[in-house]
Amino acid sequence: MTGRWTRGALLLGVSALVSVGLAGTAAARIGSQGGTAAKTVKVGFIYSRTGLLSQFGAEEIQGFKLGLEYTKGKCGGYTIEPTYVDDATDAAKSVAAAKDLIGQGYKILAGTTSSGAALQVGPIAAQNQVLYISGAAANDGITGLNRYTFRAGRQSWQDVMDAAAILPPKTAGKKITVFAEDTAFGQGNFAAVSAVFGGKGHTVSKLLVPFGASDLTPYAQQLKNANADMVFVAWAGLNGPQMWQALQQQGVPSSTTIVTGLANRAIYPVFGPQVPGVTLVSHYVYQAPKNPVNDWLVSTMKKSGQVPDIFTPDGFVTAQMICRAIAKGGDSNVDTMISQLEGWQFLAPKGKQRIRPEDHAMLQPMFTVQLVKNAKGKYDVKVMKTISAGNVQPPTRPFK
Repeated sequence: MTGRWTRGALLLGVSALVSVGLAGTAAARIGSQGGTAAKTVKVGFIYSRTGLLSQFGAEEIQGFKLGLEYTKGKCGGYTIEPTYVDDATDAAKSVAAAKDLIGQGYKILAGTTSSGAALQVGPIAAQNQVLYISGAAANDGITGLNRYTFRAGRQSWQDVMDAAAILPPKTAGKKITVFAEDTAFGQGNFAAVSAVFGGKGHTVSKLLVPFGASDLTPYAQQLKNANADMVFVAWAGLNGPQMWQALQQQGVPSSTTIVTGLANRAIYPVFGPQVPGVTLVSHYVYQAPKNPVNDWLVSTMKKSGQVPDIFTPDGFVTAQMICRAIAKGGDSNVDTMISQLEGWQFLAPKGKQRIRPEDHAMLQPMFTVQLVKNAKGKYDVKVMKTISAGNVQPPTRPFK
């Protein structure tokens, strides 16, 4: 780790989910001698099959299906029967889907990628006393939202603490601008950066861009004119490559320091040339964790010529959590499911994780990486360091 400011971009994805096209997939039912179906538990999985976060939704749903395969036969005799709902990256559709599933008798909701969706679905879960496991949504407000709401992924505070670990510890008095989209995810990152870096004596401001904006040049110009010492980029959505191209065209990377996180693999060709030798924040890359669960995930995906991406573990962990929740009684008692999850420490693809009982924060390791060219001339990840869960632990947010 170097003692200088780092360029990069906190391409942390996370955004809305849920809705309308029900693509139910029934899990296999194992019949007994009398022909009675095995015990099944219905789960409504809401995600962005379409819309601006469809790339992330695809990763999350693939991870969930792999998690179901991994946990098969380990859920106390229960089989998870998911119904998949596309919210088209629209929080209103996420809410509508949640209400519809609850009306059909579902006691477990899961999968949302969008912070905006998760912050709205969580209260609905509490009102109807159903278990809700948010996936990739990173907004810190999901932690401590209510006792019915859990999260399978990381939160913005952990991203920001990961970034803070890269920077010189005694640096102060810098002018920092958060460059993000005007969403719950972007606002959450600004709040976390303000708390962490503002507490270290820096001045933090924000430049928020409309979600899904097609013309990013004016915002890149504003960012350059801000004359920040450091730019903290938190981006989600399909226009990530266009955003980086706009920053490059306006000379932002050469005029200031950019701190960022590693995004999904699709953006490596665009992002790699802009951050040679730079240490980046990462909440997951498949090369970093060394444990049997990650080994299983990597080897299983390798059979189909694939590798896990940044949100694959979020879906995988969702399946692990549901399996744990239903192992002692299925979904017949929500209080039992909650008690099964609170305080649970388990091995996930990222490594050892723990659900903090006071607010359901998901304590987990984080990573720092670099993008370097491999033997084939393509950009790939070089793992620099694993940061322990305790060093990126968010402050406790007791239930309201």
